[in-house]
Amino acid sequence: MAWPKGKPRPPGAGKPKGYKAPATLDKLMAREAHRQLVTAALVPMTQAQIAHAQGVSYMILRHPDGTFTRATDVDQVDAACAAGAAAFQIFTQQPNQQAYAYLVDQAIDKAPQHQVISGPDGKPLEIIIKKPWAEE
Repeated sequence: MAWPKGKPRPPGAGKPKGYKAPATLDKLMAREAHRQLVTAALVPMTQAQIAHAQGVSYMILRHPDGTFTRATDVDQVDAACAAGAAAFQIFTQQPNQQAYAYLVDQAIDKAPQHQVISGPDGKPLEIIIKKPWAEE
């Protein structure tokens, strides 16, 4: 049914206030499930992010057959130290500045981004926004 042009729609026409489509409800449920998973792992993820921002060190063990593996526990490190300096090597990954900036943004709040627009003479430009429907 078509409404007459220029006439208001009758009361009760259209979707009720606050209506959400089924696809929107599914998306909200998925977002909440994702939020709960991330929140549950927040402490270890934050500690890993902090370690990444500081730089990560790890030990590589050399085996007699010439292969290498990464040391994963204290017993492996102790055995490598007892075998001598030729049996292991320590590598350090450079600190990640992006990880640090992200952590600071999350903890302290994002720093304001200021931009100054200047004209050809170097002076700041004055920006005037005019509404096309407003009279001058």
